[in-house]
Amino acid sequence: MLDNPPLVTIHRGFRRPDPRLIEAFRGAQTSHLADAMDGRGALDYRIKPVDPANASFVGPAMTAFAYPADVLAVFAALSEARPGDVIVCANDAFTKTAVIGDLAAGMMKNAGVAAFVTDGLARDKAGIIAAELPLFCRGIQPNSPAMNGPGIVGAPITLADVHVNPGDVIVGDADGVVVVPADRLEIVLERLERVRQAETRAVQRVLEGSIMSEVAKRLIEQATIIE
Repeated sequence: MLDNPPLVTIHRGFRRPDPRLIEAFRGAQTSHLADAMDGRGALDYRIKPVDPANASFVGPAMTAFAYPADVLAVFAALSEARPGDVIVCANDAFTKTAVIGDLAAGMMKNAGVAAFVTDGLARDKAGIIAAELPLFCRGIQPNSPAMNGPGIVGAPITLADVHVNPGDVIVGDADGVVVVPADRLEIVLERLERVRQAETRAVQRVLEGSIMSEVAKRLIEQATIIE
Protein backbone atom coordinates (compact mmCIF):
# COMPACT_ATOMS: atom_id res chain seq x y z
CA MET A 1 0.00 0.00 0.00
CA LEU A 2 1.36 3.41 -0.98
CA ASP A 3 1.46 6.33 1.40
CA ASN A 4 -0.15 9.54 0.26
CA PRO A 5 2.47 11.79 -1.37
CA PRO A 6 3.19 15.31 -0.08
CA LEU A 7 0.76 17.92 -1.31
CA VAL A 8 3.59 19.64 -3.15
CA THR A 9 7.30 18.88 -3.58
CA ILE A 10 9.67 21.61 -4.77
CA HIS A 11 13.11 20.85 -6.19
CA ARG A 12 15.47 23.82 -6.10
CA GLY A 13 18.96 24.47 -7.35
CA PHE A 14 18.72 23.66 -11.06
CA ARG A 15 20.89 25.77 -13.31
CA ARG A 16 19.45 28.13 -15.88
CA PRO A 17 21.47 28.62 -19.07
CA ASP A 18 23.53 31.72 -19.74
CA PRO A 19 21.05 34.50 -20.55
CA ARG A 20 23.03 35.32 -23.70
CA LEU A 21 22.48 31.78 -24.98
CA ILE A 22 18.77 32.00 -24.21
CA GLU A 23 18.49 35.36 -25.96
CA ALA A 24 20.14 33.91 -29.07
CA PHE A 25 17.00 31.82 -29.60
CA ARG A 26 14.64 34.79 -29.49
CA GLY A 27 12.62 35.06 -32.67
CA ALA A 28 13.67 31.63 -33.90
CA GLN A 29 11.01 29.95 -36.03
CA THR A 30 9.88 26.72 -34.37
CA SER A 31 10.03 24.76 -37.63
CA HIS A 32 13.63 25.89 -38.13
CA LEU A 33 14.48 24.75 -34.61
CA ALA A 34 12.92 21.36 -35.21
CA ASP A 35 14.99 21.05 -38.40
CA ALA A 36 18.10 21.92 -36.37
CA MET A 37 17.26 19.01 -34.03
CA ASP A 38 16.84 16.31 -36.66
CA GLY A 39 13.16 17.04 -37.14
CA ARG A 40 12.21 16.63 -33.49
CA GLY A 41 11.67 18.68 -30.33
CA ALA A 42 8.18 20.08 -30.94
CA LEU A 43 5.36 19.37 -28.51
CA ASP A 44 2.12 17.70 -29.57
CA TYR A 45 0.36 19.55 -32.39
CA ARG A 46 -2.70 20.11 -30.20
CA ILE A 47 -0.74 22.35 -27.84
CA LYS A 48 -1.42 25.72 -29.41
CA PRO A 49 -1.51 29.39 -28.33
CA VAL A 50 -4.74 30.70 -26.86
CA ASP A 51 -3.93 33.92 -28.71
CA PRO A 52 -1.98 33.31 -31.94
CA ALA A 53 -1.29 37.05 -32.11
CA ASN A 54 0.65 36.79 -28.82
CA ALA A 55 2.54 33.55 -29.20
CA SER A 56 6.25 34.35 -29.56
CA PHE A 57 8.41 33.75 -26.50
CA VAL A 58 11.65 32.20 -25.28
CA GLY A 59 12.89 31.29 -21.81
CA PRO A 60 14.21 28.57 -19.53
CA ALA A 61 11.78 25.94 -18.30
CA MET A 62 10.40 26.07 -14.78
CA THR A 63 8.85 22.61 -14.77
CA ALA A 64 5.81 21.42 -12.86
CA PHE A 65 3.59 18.37 -12.66
CA ALA A 66 0.01 19.09 -11.64
CA TYR A 67 -2.13 16.12 -10.76
CA PRO A 68 -5.26 15.87 -12.94
CA ALA A 69 -8.00 18.24 -11.73
CA ASP A 70 -5.52 20.01 -9.47
CA VAL A 71 -3.74 23.35 -9.74
CA LEU A 72 -1.52 23.54 -6.65
CA ALA A 73 1.68 22.86 -8.60
CA VAL A 74 0.90 25.75 -10.96
CA PHE A 75 0.98 28.20 -8.08
CA ALA A 76 4.00 26.49 -6.52
CA ALA A 77 5.83 26.91 -9.83
CA LEU A 78 4.81 30.56 -9.90
CA SER A 79 6.24 31.01 -6.39
CA GLU A 80 9.59 29.64 -7.60
CA ALA A 81 9.72 31.25 -11.03
CA ARG A 82 12.12 34.03 -11.90
CA PRO A 83 11.38 36.78 -14.41
CA GLY A 84 11.83 35.37 -17.89
CA ASP A 85 11.07 31.76 -16.94
CA VAL A 86 8.57 29.68 -18.88
CA ILE A 87 6.33 27.60 -16.63
CA VAL A 88 5.89 24.22 -18.31
CA CYS A 89 3.20 22.17 -16.60
CA ALA A 90 2.48 18.51 -17.31
CA ASN A 91 -1.11 17.64 -16.44
CA ASP A 92 -1.41 14.11 -17.85
CA ALA A 93 -3.30 15.73 -20.75
CA PHE A 94 -6.34 15.86 -18.48
CA THR A 95 -9.48 17.11 -20.23
CA LYS A 96 -12.19 17.27 -17.53
CA THR A 97 -11.01 20.51 -15.92
CA ALA A 98 -8.76 23.43 -16.77
CA VAL A 99 -5.34 23.71 -15.15
CA ILE A 100 -5.07 27.49 -15.54
CA GLY A 101 -7.35 30.48 -15.93
CA ASP A 102 -7.13 34.18 -16.53
CA LEU A 103 -6.35 35.14 -12.92
CA ALA A 104 -3.34 32.83 -12.71
CA ALA A 105 -2.22 34.03 -16.14
CA GLY A 106 -2.44 37.63 -14.93
CA MET A 107 -0.40 36.81 -11.83
CA MET A 108 2.26 35.18 -13.98
CA LYS A 109 2.39 38.23 -16.21
CA ASN A 110 2.78 40.43 -13.12
CA ALA A 111 5.66 38.24 -11.94
CA GLY A 112 7.51 38.55 -15.24
CA VAL A 113 6.93 34.96 -16.37
CA ALA A 114 7.60 34.74 -20.11
CA ALA A 115 4.93 32.15 -20.96
CA PHE A 116 2.89 29.21 -19.69
CA VAL A 117 2.79 25.87 -21.52
CA THR A 118 0.71 22.82 -20.60
CA ASP A 119 -0.61 19.60 -22.09
CA GLY A 120 -3.80 20.31 -20.15
CA LEU A 121 -6.59 22.81 -20.72
CA ALA A 122 -7.24 26.44 -19.87
CA ARG A 123 -10.35 28.49 -19.18
CA ASP A 124 -11.39 32.15 -19.40
CA LYS A 125 -10.06 32.69 -22.92
CA ALA A 126 -10.97 36.36 -23.13
CA GLY A 127 -9.30 37.07 -19.80
CA ILE A 128 -6.17 35.16 -20.80
CA ILE A 129 -5.89 37.19 -23.99
CA ALA A 130 -6.37 40.39 -21.97
CA ALA A 131 -3.59 39.30 -19.57
CA GLU A 132 -1.17 39.32 -22.53
CA LEU A 133 0.75 36.26 -21.32
CA PRO A 134 1.67 33.84 -24.10
CA LEU A 135 -0.24 30.71 -23.06
CA PHE A 136 -0.24 27.37 -24.82
CA CYS A 137 -2.62 24.52 -24.04
CA ARG A 138 -4.63 21.73 -25.67
CA GLY A 139 -7.94 23.58 -25.55
CA ILE A 140 -10.48 25.51 -23.51
CA GLN A 141 -12.61 23.94 -20.76
CA PRO A 142 -14.70 25.99 -18.28
CA ASN A 143 -14.60 23.38 -15.48
CA SER A 144 -12.46 24.47 -12.54
CA PRO A 145 -9.69 22.48 -10.80
CA ALA A 146 -9.08 22.08 -7.09
CA MET A 147 -5.99 22.96 -5.04
CA ASN A 148 -5.36 19.70 -3.20
CA GLY A 149 -2.14 18.35 -4.75
CA PRO A 150 -0.13 16.31 -5.20
CA GLY A 151 2.20 18.37 -7.31
CA ILE A 152 5.89 18.54 -8.14
CA VAL A 153 7.96 21.57 -9.18
CA GLY A 154 11.48 21.78 -10.57
CA ALA A 155 11.86 18.13 -11.58
CA PRO A 156 12.01 16.48 -15.02
CA ILE A 157 8.61 16.01 -16.65
CA THR A 158 7.19 14.44 -19.77
CA LEU A 159 4.88 16.67 -21.73
CA ALA A 160 3.11 15.18 -24.73
CA ASP A 161 5.82 12.49 -25.09
CA VAL A 162 8.62 15.09 -24.98
CA HIS A 163 10.95 15.10 -22.00
CA VAL A 164 11.50 18.52 -20.42
CA ASN A 165 14.17 19.22 -17.83
CA PRO A 166 14.33 22.33 -15.66
CA GLY A 167 16.47 24.86 -17.49
CA ASP A 168 15.79 23.57 -21.00
CA VAL A 169 15.12 26.44 -23.39
CA ILE A 170 11.49 26.67 -24.49
CA VAL A 171 10.61 28.53 -27.70
CA GLY A 172 7.11 29.25 -28.95
CA ASP A 173 5.41 30.88 -31.89
CA ALA A 174 2.03 30.66 -33.61
CA ASP A 175 2.87 27.16 -34.90
CA GLY A 176 3.63 25.57 -31.54
CA VAL A 177 6.32 24.97 -28.93
CA VAL A 178 9.82 23.47 -29.21
CA VAL A 179 12.00 22.22 -26.36
CA VAL A 180 15.77 22.70 -26.76
CA PRO A 181 17.74 20.60 -24.24
CA ALA A 182 20.01 22.73 -22.08
CA ASP A 183 23.03 20.55 -22.88
CA ARG A 184 22.58 21.06 -26.65
CA LEU A 185 22.05 24.80 -26.89
CA GLU A 186 25.29 25.71 -28.63
CA ILE A 187 25.17 22.94 -31.23
CA VAL A 188 21.50 23.65 -31.96
CA LEU A 189 22.32 27.34 -32.46
CA GLU A 190 25.04 26.40 -34.94
CA ARG A 191 22.66 24.12 -36.83
CA LEU A 192 19.92 26.74 -36.67
CA GLU A 193 22.07 29.21 -38.57
CA ARG A 194 22.68 26.64 -41.32
CA VAL A 195 18.96 25.89 -41.48
CA ARG A 196 18.14 29.58 -41.82
CA GLN A 197 20.65 30.02 -44.62
CA ALA A 198 19.32 26.98 -46.48
CA GLU A 199 15.76 28.22 -46.03
CA THR A 200 16.68 31.64 -47.43
CA ARG A 201 18.18 30.01 -50.51
CA ALA A 202 15.15 27.75 -50.96
CA VAL A 203 12.71 30.64 -50.65
CA GLN A 204 14.66 32.60 -53.25
CA ARG A 205 14.52 29.66 -55.69
CA VAL A 206 10.74 29.46 -55.26
CA LEU A 207 10.41 33.20 -55.87
CA GLU A 208 12.45 32.72 -59.04
CA GLY A 209 10.00 30.10 -60.30
CA SER A 210 11.33 26.76 -59.05
CA ILE A 211 8.75 23.94 -59.09
CA MET A 212 10.82 21.16 -57.52
CA SER A 213 13.55 20.88 -54.90
CA GLU A 214 16.86 19.51 -56.12
CA VAL A 215 16.82 16.72 -53.54
CA ALA A 216 13.34 15.59 -54.53
CA LYS A 217 14.25 15.82 -58.19
CA ARG A 218 17.28 13.55 -57.77
CA LEU A 219 15.28 10.98 -55.83
CA ILE A 220 12.44 10.96 -58.35
CA GLU A 221 14.95 10.46 -61.16
CA GLN A 222 15.97 7.22 -59.41
CA ALA A 223 12.41 5.96 -59.23
CA THR A 224 11.40 2.57 -60.60
CA ILE A 225 9.16 3.21 -63.61
CA ILE A 226 6.29 0.81 -64.39
CA GLU A 227 4.41 1.31 -67.65
